Amino acid sequence: MAVPRTAMPAQDPNVRIKNFNEVAQGYTEEMALAEAGRCLNCKKPLCMQGCPVLVRIPEFITRIKEKDYPGAIRVIKSTNSLPAICGRVCPQEEQCEKYCILGKRGEPVAIGRLERFAADMEIRAGVEKPAVPQWNGKKVAVIGSGPAGLTCAGDLAKLGYKVTIFEALHAPGGVTIYGIPEFRLPKSIVNGEVEYVKSLGVELITDVIVGRAIAIDELMEGGYSAVFLGTGAGLPKFMEIPGENLNGVYSANEWLTRTNLMKAYLFPEYDTPLKVGRRVAVVGGGNVAMDAVRCALRLGAEEAHIVYRRSEKEMPARLEELHHAKEEGVIFHLLTNPVRVIGNEKGWVTGLECVRMELGEPDASGRRRPVEVKGSNFVIEVDTVVMALGTTPNPVLSKSTDGLKTHDWGGLIADEETGATTKPGVYAGGDAVTGSATVILAMGAGKKAAAAIHDYIQRKGA
Repeated sequence: MAVPRTAMPAQDPNVRIKNFNEVAQGYTEEMALAEAGRCLNCKKPLCMQGCPVLVRIPEFITRIKEKDYPGAIRVIKSTNSLPAICGRVCPQEEQCEKYCILGKRGEPVAIGRLERFAADMEIRAGVEKPAVPQWNGKKVAVIGSGPAGLTCAGDLAKLGYKVTIFEALHAPGGVTIYGIPEFRLPKSIVNGEVEYVKSLGVELITDVIVGRAIAIDELMEGGYSAVFLGTGAGLPKFMEIPGENLNGVYSANEWLTRTNLMKAYLFPEYDTPLKVGRRVAVVGGGNVAMDAVRCALRLGAEEAHIVYRRSEKEMPARLEELHHAKEEGVIFHLLTNPVRVIGNEKGWVTGLECVRMELGEPDASGRRRPVEVKGSNFVIEVDTVVMALGTTPNPVLSKSTDGLKTHDWGGLIADEETGATTKPGVYAGGDAVTGSATVILAMGAGKKAAAAIHDYIQRKGA
């Protein structure tokens, strides 16, 4: 019989909805050794083809089997500068684990959990300071300190470039610091990963909005041989239905930024008030929606609802996040679509009018298109509504930079393999190009762009 996958310990649901401590507790050494022992160490490791940052998976798992934990993290960090983040939020089930041979007849090896274990062991022992390569005389500017920017900067620093990251916010980390809650990704973990990238010789400057405070052309004229744009997608989408301008309606972007980066959950210790009603509805079905609705419970909501227009099968959220939300008592309204936010005479939300949906033929995303059931209107009584409908890139950079073209929907036009934009010497990757996606895909784009930038500078002698 196949050896079962080692379960991940987690906080009790009844306890964790009252705190922002990390839910998934991580493997003990005994658990990690048991899980690593399940790896078949395939001669042709298909798992690696599913990793956007090319981690040598069987090699680091073998190191864990041998209890060589420093060796395991060295293998991972040779291609991935953010392993503690990836081990927590990367959707491994759709990437490396999807190709694991064991998954064909049972459960795949828990690759992500083992990556987290290796990273956490290094944190406990003290992060090994990397050797900083000699400067090759060239400088590169990276705009944005999210997953794409940090990865690109780290890879270029390892090649000998002097890299400067310009970050618009006062804290580095991008979506990992403002968008992902403490109970999924502790800020101490993000800060540690940022410090590692800085230890490679990368300079980090915060509170600078490139496109406003300084232009891309000024950077290139000021001695930077190339520029990478990893500015993410911070412009929220709304449904454009009546009542979205009422008090008590938030974008998930604002809701999570106030909660995470501005620490609203520690109010009044941190002076960031956030109006949380007794009943909160979050519209959407992705990971951001799960983060928002689970934050609502921890912020004191008595009821937290998910309103999603398709069925559970079509939900893009990770199964683990969906499972945790259910455990915590989130109420799901599936095949349901809002048509109006209802308010009182004082302008505050009192309800969400919705219609029932049914699934028709697949659309461009491959999921079955939801179709409204006529006359099925009903009202969910809520005090707060959070729209978690995705985001698009902010147009500040594209509008302030000649030669930088975008798609009609706002994303930067960039080559899929290299990240080269329509402006020579300027590269881009992550959500700024694709729209909101995953942390690991952004990191993969940053990695490809770093290699392409190195090739460009070598060819141009820039």
